[in-house]
Amino acid sequence: MSPYENRSQSQSDPIPELDRLAAWLTANQPADDARISLAHGDYRMGNVIFHPTEPRVAAILDWELSTLGHPLADLGFCCMAWHTSPEEYGGLLGLNLAALGLPTETEFINRYMAGNPDIAPLTTFHKAFALFRFSVIWVGIADRVRVGSAAAADAWKHGDMAKRLAIRGIDVIDGTY
Repeated sequence: MSPYENRSQSQSDPIPELDRLAAWLTANQPADDARISLAHGDYRMGNVIFHPTEPRVAAILDWELSTLGHPLADLGFCCMAWHTSPEEYGGLLGLNLAALGLPTETEFINRYMAGNPDIAPLTTFHKAFALFRFSVIWVGIADRVRVGSAAAADAWKHGDMAKRLAIRGIDVIDGTY
């Protein structure tokens, strides 16, 4: 959590939920199993192109955050969709997944794990960490909006995203979602 602890340089208002989430993550970090793989860093439905006629991914976009990391980091990040609403960066929370032909989070995780039987199971920590990480990214975006250097012209529309994602992370650790 150390990069977040350096947020004293941020111009953003404090987010108590983010502080609570950071404390929980620090206290609940799983033991390191020394697994290392290529991690996309922003693996989510918004960064994939689906095949037009088959139920499969045709391409994965936006590799600029890729690095070596734990194989569950990308899975946890991808699972954010089931814990955020469509207004929160395209989440699935509240949508009728069956009507849309989309799997539940459990079905999605089970499919992933079936193809990777030798890794540890995805835990609350991984999902909460993904929401924490994305929340911190949005703190940085909010700071850039304040100084006029945000990459997207409409970034100001998402001013509360850091807090919203931190709240979703709290929901995950509390078992609400």
